Amino acid sequence: MTCGSVSDTTPQVGVVVPAWNEAGRVGGAVASAFAAGACDVVVADGGSDDATVAEAAAAGARVVAAPRGRGPQMNAGAAAVRGDVLLFLHADGRLPAGARARVQRTLRDPAAIGGRFDVRLDRGGLLLRTLEGMMNWRSRHTGVATGDQAMFVRRRVFERLGGFEAIPLFEDVRLSLRLRRFGRFVPVRDRVVASARRWVEGGRWRTIVLMWRLRAAHARGADPHDLAARYRGRSSKRGSP
Repeated sequence: MTCGSVSDTTPQVGVVVPAWNEAGRVGGAVASAFAAGACDVVVADGGSDDATVAEAAAAGARVVAAPRGRGPQMNAGAAAVRGDVLLFLHADGRLPAGARARVQRTLRDPAAIGGRFDVRLDRGGLLLRTLEGMMNWRSRHTGVATGDQAMFVRRRVFERLGGFEAIPLFEDVRLSLRLRRFGRFVPVRDRVVASARRWVEGGRWRTIVLMWRLRAAHARGADPHDLAARYRGRSSKRGSP
């Protein structure tokens, strides 16, 4: 798959994968993006000191260096990746096989400026199955998306917004809220596989309660830098809840 020009009637999808010390995982994310039909994949590396860069390149991605932090890394990847639709995939995520076709069908509606996928966690158990269902339900009814859900957006809209904010937490939530001013942000029912390591490593109930509290504090206007310090102190998963 090669990327066409932005004038093509069928938009081509470029995938951006932010990564930092994700050896053993990032290659799978890149492979899933190509298998799903991505015309280009860029891994935006935040200074890994493991085999992340080599693994990403071996899987076929182009790698760019970026300041550490999901927002700056995804902005750097978006500037480098080809394609007129940008899809942001976590390094421990896996796109469904038909992702490109689903994105293209979604964006046939000129009012649609982007969207996100439903999520399926990669671990079993009643609690995690219930949690993923709640995540999908909440997102569908609030219009708010998180990075685990593989957000996608027309490049021209993303650039008009100035990309992600350079904040350490909730950059994904805030972008989805800003996107709603420009058109329809569509919830897609196809499922991206997301890692459950955040809940497994941090404790399932403990992490659920922590994330509820962080989201509530963010909705009340708390500083994302203060929230990130609380998150880093209680959870071992890199990135945003």
